Amino acid sequence: EDDFQFILCEGCQQESPNLKLLTCLHTLCLSCLNKNKLIGQCPVCQTAIPQASGIPNKDNVLFTNLQARLKVYKKIVDGIDLFCDNCKKASEFWCFECGEFLCTKCFEAHQQYLKRERHKANKVMDIRAGSAKDFLEGTRRTGNLSCTNPTHKSETVSVYCKKCCKPMCCICALLDSQHAPFCDIRSETQRRQEELSAINQELQQKRSSFEATYTVLQDEAVWLEQAQREMRELIRQRAEQLVQLIRREEEELLGLVEAREEQGRRELAKELQHVEGVLRRMEAGERLVEKMGLYATEQEVMDMQPFIKDSLEELRRLRLVMAEDQAQPRNFAECRARLQAL
Repeated sequence: EDDFQFILCEGCQQESPNLKLLTCLHTLCLSCLNKNKLIGQCPVCQTAIPQASGIPNKDNVLFTNLQARLKVYKKIVDGIDLFCDNCKKASEFWCFECGEFLCTKCFEAHQQYLKRERHKANKVMDIRAGSAKDFLEGTRRTGNLSCTNPTHKSETVSVYCKKCCKPMCCICALLDSQHAPFCDIRSETQRRQEELSAINQELQQKRSSFEATYTVLQDEAVWLEQAQREMRELIRQRAEQLVQLIRREEEELLGLVEAREEQGRRELAKELQHVEGVLRRMEAGERLVEKMGLYATEQEVMDMQPFIKDSLEELRRLRLVMAEDQAQPRNFAECRARLQAL
């Protein structure tokens, strides 16, 4: 179960049939999104949700389908209510292509009538002896795309039109001469997977720069707190040596230090939050691309790749803002000068 924690909602860590994929590539259920609706941000990385309703349009079909497939595997492993989908007798086989349980008699008929279709039906005992990854790999191989043309629903998509960026079956490709050039659908899904992997590798290199900046900002936050304490103590020591006449100056200097410290704290907190959010988005993208490569069917790749690509492209365009580029001063030079004059 630990291997598949990634398919849970990243907000409540629960299974949900309604998982939404945000532009920051984090996955949340409708319940968490509704709770977060007024804020309008991802609760994981604080990236703004562009939809006014606070509910993204893109479903994470990969994680949702993985949940459904794993539930079937768990049912097989537990051995509870394993009945033939045709005659309701005790089942002995599972057909990956049909997604059905079969008893021995129905299995023989299934093999007889569908032998040309190359349907792969395994014994339930063999599936139970295997791992969840083996089961998912079997269901992945049978996840073929279906033609979107209503009259060709039974046809398997095997061609991709580069002109209109649309998958289609061989019949559609032969009848419509406007759709050209073509390429094999498997080549297109492979190209999309490789495109995501290339972007992901580039982001991994860029991520190290963000991590370095995050560390610098953390160190600066520690220094800011230490410098504030030291300056506070120095001001108090000097002020105590002075007469009542300059007590007002002491209080003014303390107020100025507090203002500078508070201003610096707010600026650092904002920068830290931004960099942390970007890092989490990169982690989410890396994880999602990895799981797409391991478990996604061709249907899922075709459905989700453009959306994921846009989000990764947005991350790739981000410019790293180094600490030395900040225009706001974060020191106590003015306080030191006034203290020296005092």
